[in-house]
Amino acid sequence: MGNTCVGPGIVKNNFIQSVSAAMWRTPAPESNDPSVNGGSVKNEAQVEPESPMPVQSTPPEQVTMPKPDPEPKLKQDEKANAKGPMKRNTSAGLRTDSVLQRKTGNLKEFFSMGKKLGQGQFGTTFLCVEKATGTQYACKSIAKRKLLTDEDVEDVRREIQIMHHLAGHPNVISIKGAYEDAVAVHVVMELCAGGELFDRIIQRGHYSERKAAELTRTIVGVVEACHSLGVMHRDLKPENFLLVDQKEDSLLKTIDFGLSMFFKPGEKFHDVVGSPYYVAPEVLRKQYGPEADVWSAGVIVYILLSGVPPFWAESEQGIFEQVLHGDLDFTSDPWPSISDDAKDLVRRMLIRDPKRRLTAHEVLCHPWVQVDGVAPDKPLDSAVLSRLKQFSAMNRLKKMALRVIAESMSEDEIAGLKELFKMIDTDNSGQITFEELKAGLNRVGANLKESEIYDLMQAADVDNSGTIDYGEFIAATLHLNKIEKQDHLFAAFQYFDKDGSGYITHDELQQACLEFGLDDTRLEEMIQEVDQDNDGRIDYNEFVTMMQKGHPIGGGGKRGLENSFSLNFREALKLT
Repeated sequence: MGNTCVGPGIVKNNFIQSVSAAMWRTPAPESNDPSVNGGSVKNEAQVEPESPMPVQSTPPEQVTMPKPDPEPKLKQDEKANAKGPMKRNTSAGLRTDSVLQRKTGNLKEFFSMGKKLGQGQFGTTFLCVEKATGTQYACKSIAKRKLLTDEDVEDVRREIQIMHHLAGHPNVISIKGAYEDAVAVHVVMELCAGGELFDRIIQRGHYSERKAAELTRTIVGVVEACHSLGVMHRDLKPENFLLVDQKEDSLLKTIDFGLSMFFKPGEKFHDVVGSPYYVAPEVLRKQYGPEADVWSAGVIVYILLSGVPPFWAESEQGIFEQVLHGDLDFTSDPWPSISDDAKDLVRRMLIRDPKRRLTAHEVLCHPWVQVDGVAPDKPLDSAVLSRLKQFSAMNRLKKMALRVIAESMSEDEIAGLKELFKMIDTDNSGQITFEELKAGLNRVGANLKESEIYDLMQAADVDNSGTIDYGEFIAATLHLNKIEKQDHLFAAFQYFDKDGSGYITHDELQQACLEFGLDDTRLEEMIQEVDQDNDGRIDYNEFVTMMQKGHPIGGGGKRGLENSFSLNFREALKLT
């Protein structure tokens, strides 16, 4: 579960008062001019980018950033205004039959619990060791009694779904599994022993520009990947980035998706969530979208370079007022010695008008962020498009096996892809047409010719029906890390090995093609591509090799398509 907007000396009943007091001072825009930035009126016809914020004449003193109060913090939404006291004698977490809505194994049957690692609002994180392998993990145990409302329960479910949805990204903490017993939900994830980025910043005061640019690439890269998969984090801050180890060049991992949401292009959110120093002004105004994540990332970049937040005050209300109206300080040390390119990026990430703010992709293209200052010469593909391209390189047997694996996935593991399917399937027919795929790819920023979209459509449409059904879409966009799990591989092999002989024969492959509604021609060619010992059949090791192979495989009469996309598949892997 994530943190809500809290600050120094937060008292729950004062939260709405703080936001309201800050908002009350918001200057009303002129009736004929809709664009307002920090109290100054802007004309939409002016040349972009927007003029930088005014610079303070009096620099603030260097301050030590206070660590967020670990006391319980409540999400602020319309329920905070409900009349009458909230009943706390029963909780939704205990009332519901199952938070995860499925049966799980017993956590302690598979893991030994160790020392306490941390404490949060809803539960406690422990060190745990997998009994079968001796591998260490972190286990976040979420107390059901603390899930007071149905929304709290749904937040837990969604957090787990989003972690599965983002699984495989090198800078997102990976989930091992989720378990439930009578008193808690337990989320087992990889262990990061290097501590918080927040602590590293405090220890160093500020980073060199080179190090700050490297971290910015990582942080904003995660934001770009999340947005391309239809996820908004909503609580980006240094405390939510953990280091794998204590080394200077330690890998950074994004954590805590408790406030994250699935979103559709153009969708607006209205609940005030986040953390005061990092919350975007449009969040305080209760009308925001994924652009708010870029603002939060911009605040982190400012801190990486200077050691202090750009907007700060002694009270929560004061912080909100600074976020809404304050000026950026580029006069205090160390800013005079920081490059103009770095300051330009920070200004453009912290533009108060979200329509004029840089997108995550535009941040990654900024000269200061780029390695050696060279921006990419073409737009990055969205994660969805990357997976579709990758899928189009697979042979027909591999596509059928992916379909089998996809159908065996739990609801948590495919919930994110289900949301993506619904976003593209605009008429809710259960089938994605060519026009819907074209419009959907356009919404996530893909710049493809119609012929290329047609090729992708043809590659995902395994049964040649002319549309992509739900199962085909899930199989086509399923992340390759799902393929690496041995239980999924074995289950898929067993599906084809009907007689349990340990081999997939010509007849069994023909039967599978019929079940999938596929043309059973070229079966010999399909077997030859996988059959390494040339015995005319496919054993389990050969099957696993095929499934885990990263480069394009021929077959199915689409060799030209596969070869033409082969370079893009490898490039796309950097996104996923």
